[in-house]
Amino acid sequence: MNLPDLNQAKIRTKQKIEVRNATNIKSDLFVGKKYFIRTYGCQMNVHDSEEIKRILENLGFRETLELENTDLVVLNTCAIRENAHDKVFGFLGRLKHLKKEKKELIICIGGCMPQEENVANILKDKYPFVDIVFGTHNIDDLGKMILNLNHQQQIEVYSIEGRVYENMDYIRDSKYTAWVNIMYGCDKFCTYCIVPYTRGRQRSRKIENILKEVNTLKEQGYKEITLLGQNVNAYGKDLEENYDFATLLETVAKTKIDRIRFVTSHPWDFTDEMINVIEKYQNIMPYIHLPLQSGSTRILKLMGRRYTKEEYIQLYYKIKAKIPGVSITTDIIVGFPNETEEDFKETLEVVNECKFDGAFTFIYSPREGTPASKIKDTIPIEVKENRLHKLNEIINSYSLAHNQEYIGKTEDVLVLGQSEKGKDKVYGYTKTMKLVNIDGAVKDIGKIILVRITDAKSFSLDGQKEIFVQN
Repeated sequence: MNLPDLNQAKIRTKQKIEVRNATNIKSDLFVGKKYFIRTYGCQMNVHDSEEIKRILENLGFRETLELENTDLVVLNTCAIRENAHDKVFGFLGRLKHLKKEKKELIICIGGCMPQEENVANILKDKYPFVDIVFGTHNIDDLGKMILNLNHQQQIEVYSIEGRVYENMDYIRDSKYTAWVNIMYGCDKFCTYCIVPYTRGRQRSRKIENILKEVNTLKEQGYKEITLLGQNVNAYGKDLEENYDFATLLETVAKTKIDRIRFVTSHPWDFTDEMINVIEKYQNIMPYIHLPLQSGSTRILKLMGRRYTKEEYIQLYYKIKAKIPGVSITTDIIVGFPNETEEDFKETLEVVNECKFDGAFTFIYSPREGTPASKIKDTIPIEVKENRLHKLNEIINSYSLAHNQEYIGKTEDVLVLGQSEKGKDKVYGYTKTMKLVNIDGAVKDIGKIILVRITDAKSFSLDGQKEIFVQN
C-alpha cells in the first residue's frame, strides 16, 4: 500500500495575524442591473456569499432569482468533492450559451475551486467567456475587478497567509439567524481534505471583534448566531493571547443573545472545558455536530484524524452524560482508499453504538494535492455505493427513532419562515436542531414559540403552536 506523506499534515507554528478592514467600494455605475448568485458547498461558502452580495449591491446591483434576466452571475464554488466540480463545469456550459444571447453578461467564478492547483489555468484556457476569477482570500477585490473590467478575463487568485479582515458588511440571508466567522482556514491537514490548501492555514479573529459583531446582531434583533469555522473548537491556538474556544463560547454566552450554535468541531479539540460551558449556559444550544469520518482506527490513522475509535466513543458518552437532551450528528466517509469490509463493519459498529440523530454521509472523493490522493485505491465504485446505501439505511432508522421520541412533547422553536409544506405552515428549529413544520403561526415568524410535536418523520417533525389560557 502506498501511504500518504503524513509530514504534510503536521500542525503549523503560530503566525503573526495581520488585521485589515474590509474595503467597501460604492458606486452607482450598475444601478438598475441585476445579479444572480449560486453557492456550492459548506456554511463558510454560504457566509462568503453574504459578503459577495453586499459588494455587488454597493455597486448598484440588485439580486434576482431568474438566471435569464440577470446582468451578472457569480458562482461561489466548493472543492471538497469531485461532484462539486462537475456541477460547476456543467453550469458553465449553460452560461456559455446564455452569454451568446447576452453579450454584456458578466460571469464570475469564486470560492474554493479557483484556489486549487491548475483550476485557474483551466478556466483561463478552456473557459475564456468567464470574465472574473477570484479566490477565497481576495473576495474583497471583487468590486474593484468588476469596475476595472475591460473585455479581458481577470484572474486574481492568491493566498494571503496570516490576514484577517474585520468590519465586513453582509447581506444576510435571514433577519433572525446569523453566521459569525470566528476563524478562517485550518491547520489540521486531514489527509483527504483540500481545505487547508484552498482556504489557507488557521487565522483566528480577536475575541473583542467577535463580541462586537455578536452584540451588534443582538441589537439588530437577531435571535440566534452560529459561530463558524472550518475547525471551530481549535479557535485561538494560533493567537498570542491565551484564548481557547471554551473561553470564547462562555464570553459570547454572557451577551445573553437568545441562541448560540457552533460548527464544525473536531473531536481532537473537544475539551472538558467546552462541555462544561455548554452545560452551564442555557443559551448555548444542546446540539453538537461531531464528525466521525470512520469507525476504523486504522482508517482514522490514514486520514490523519488523531483519535481512535475508542477515544471517539468515550468523548460521545462524556458529552451525552454532561449535557441533558443533547443531539449529536456526524459526518462519515465510506470507501476511503483500501477500506476493507472489516473497516466498514467497524464504522457500522460505531453508528449502532452512538445512534446518531443524523449524519452527512459521502463516498470518498480524491482531491489532487492531498496526501490521500497518492494512495492507490482498489475499491470498486459498486462496493462503495453499496456501503453508502447500507450506512444511510441505518442512519435514517435512528433519525426516525430519535424524532419519534419528540411526539407529544412541547419544544421551544425559533420560527424562521414559510414552510414548503403549504401556505398555512411555517417552519423553525428546536434547540436540538430538529426541523419542525408548524400549522399556522405566520405572525410568529422571527419569534421563539412553544410547539407541541404531533408527528415525526426521518428528517423533520410536525407540530402545533401551544396556546396557554390564563385563569
